[in-house]
Amino acid sequence: MSQFLAPELWGGLECTVNRVGDRYFDQVRRSGHHDRPEDLERFAALGLRTLRYPVLWERTAPDGLERADWSWPDARLRRLRELGVKPIVGFVHHGSGPRHTSLLESSFASGLAAFAGAVAERYPWVELYTPVNEPLTTARFGCLYGHWYPHARDALSFSKALLNECRATVLAMAAVRRANPEAKLVQTEDLGKIYSTPGLRYQADFENERRWLSLDLLCGRVDAHHPMWGFLRFVGVSEPELAWFLEHPCPPDVLGFNYYLTSERFLDERLEHYPLSSHGSNGRQRYADVEAVRVLGTGLSGPYGLLHEAWSRYGLPLAVSEAHLGCTREEQLRWLLEVWEAAQRLRTEGCDVRAVTVWSLLGAHDWNSLLTRDEGFYEPGVFDVRAPVPRPTALAETVRALAAGQRVSHPVLAEPGWWRRPERLLYPVYPASAQTRLPAGAPVQARPLLIVGTSSSFIEGTTRVCKTRGLPYRLISQEQLDGQPEPLHELQPWAVVHAGGAPNGFCTEPEPASAEFLTRLGDLCRASKLPLLAFSSSFVFDGRKAEPYLESDSTSPRSASGTALAEAELYLSSTSLIVRTGPLFSSWVDEETMGEALEYEDALVSPAYLPDVLHAALDLLVDGARGLWHLAPTDTILLSELNTLLGTGVTPRPTQARITGPPEQPNWTLRSERGGPLPPLGDALARYAHERKEQLARSVTP
Repeated sequence: MSQFLAPELWGGLECTVNRVGDRYFDQVRRSGHHDRPEDLERFAALGLRTLRYPVLWERTAPDGLERADWSWPDARLRRLRELGVKPIVGFVHHGSGPRHTSLLESSFASGLAAFAGAVAERYPWVELYTPVNEPLTTARFGCLYGHWYPHARDALSFSKALLNECRATVLAMAAVRRANPEAKLVQTEDLGKIYSTPGLRYQADFENERRWLSLDLLCGRVDAHHPMWGFLRFVGVSEPELAWFLEHPCPPDVLGFNYYLTSERFLDERLEHYPLSSHGSNGRQRYADVEAVRVLGTGLSGPYGLLHEAWSRYGLPLAVSEAHLGCTREEQLRWLLEVWEAAQRLRTEGCDVRAVTVWSLLGAHDWNSLLTRDEGFYEPGVFDVRAPVPRPTALAETVRALAAGQRVSHPVLAEPGWWRRPERLLYPVYPASAQTRLPAGAPVQARPLLIVGTSSSFIEGTTRVCKTRGLPYRLISQEQLDGQPEPLHELQPWAVVHAGGAPNGFCTEPEPASAEFLTRLGDLCRASKLPLLAFSSSFVFDGRKAEPYLESDSTSPRSASGTALAEAELYLSSTSLIVRTGPLFSSWVDEETMGEALEYEDALVSPAYLPDVLHAALDLLVDGARGLWHLAPTDTILLSELNTLLGTGVTPRPTQARITGPPEQPNWTLRSERGGPLPPLGDALARYAHERKEQLARSVTP
């Protein structure tokens, strides 16, 4: 694709400040960016020259404009200017304003306009503005579904809030343009689409008209002939309120669309096919509302189809203002590239798509609960902020390449994203005759991930996780690998995984021979310039430390196995990724193996759920990480208590390689000084119990 046809690459950090009850959730503080101005250098080093950036009303002037604290935006905007990065300044991002106002108060629009004018006077060089991010989505979540403040749940409140946000946008831009007549409006909005069964087509049609309402209001299109006019008048919006927008049009200079896989929905009255959590009603009919990607055999409209709809409707310059997927690393890469290629394709067809925005540069917190709960759930972005210093993920290299106009290449991109694979479907396919694997461009021969090991729960878990992630693999035993003259050259893997050093099942030690083979495998990988992911364990330590062991702690093994592992780590850690973990549990491990525990059942350990370990390790492998890495939750527990919690009912037995030492309680707990912990033990145990329950149900089903 010609560089001339490529869109610009913008960036953005998740900066929502939303209110739930009397509590504000601030993503800028959650990510650490509030206290880390050096992030701006990181963003600029990616090659980004335009950045969606918050100067939020709630953060800057929570107690009124006369008491505003400008120190934070002063320093950040000045630094962006020095770095040659153009900000797109946002004022409200899924918020309802400071405490003295709300989406349903008339003071919201006038107050935001006053704040916008003050910003423009203080920073007259800023050209691009987004006064209110996603007004339609914010009105829905705050005033139709009741998730966010002011927690209303009716059509009139939704309509009033939306009109208030759009009025605020018009007034804010007028205030900004009094200080800077050249200022431009970059209006962002969610880009979705609704599908349905024939019986719910009327509801889908209504929602597919409603999705454009904020932009139609700003463009001065909502008159008596507009499809939404009747609805707005019916729920109680007055004619003068609507006429105001006809008299004060403020068409965006750029239409920014935030597209997510969850934005396309499917409505179905056959409730028995779907979980109770998806059931709802429009007051006339009950139906399930689910992600369309999980049921539509024909697939989604996707970024290409929906951006084309927007271009046909408005004919205004477009941008993808948020491109992010909370998923495993290779799926994040696949998603960004698919959005980028859709934008390029549209440009070749004459659509004025100006940019694609890499969103959530610093990741996002608690979006799995729509920001209604503080649960510590984090999804990384271009950087992973769980490290002491934000750690670049594989997305960072992709962003640099795109910004520089270079070709993006990573072995995992040979496979399509999960949204194009049959396993995306969770419910009965609709329509029933549709295909389930969707086209994803020209087929590419995928290089496999080579998994070296013999039959074990760890190997079974690794292959299952690879299937889930769309990572082709080849499984080969140590004996098979030793028997080939040039094994890695013949198999052409892109990386190698060796599982021999991990605890076998619950908490047993690997055989010394496994560690010895690991060093030979490391030599093969080094000679072939292939990444190696190898697993080790807390057995490289002696258990005498009072605190959890860190990656930088010196090893002090107390057994032949631990000694062999420690020697292999030392030999390989400079060129390979070595993951240490504690006792492992999963529904794939049989009870007999899980009963093979340490001699000291009162040992303190950091148990880990095998799927969590494998997903985290593979993310690191895709990122190109090297060196020692501890993967463990923050929880510590006695081995005997863990055995009880898992409900095995099996008495722990000593391992074959007996561990001798002091009678006091051993401590084999792990912590990482390089990255974040695995999910909490309670969460892991709940998922384990659920999987065991399903496993048992399948075993008794005739």
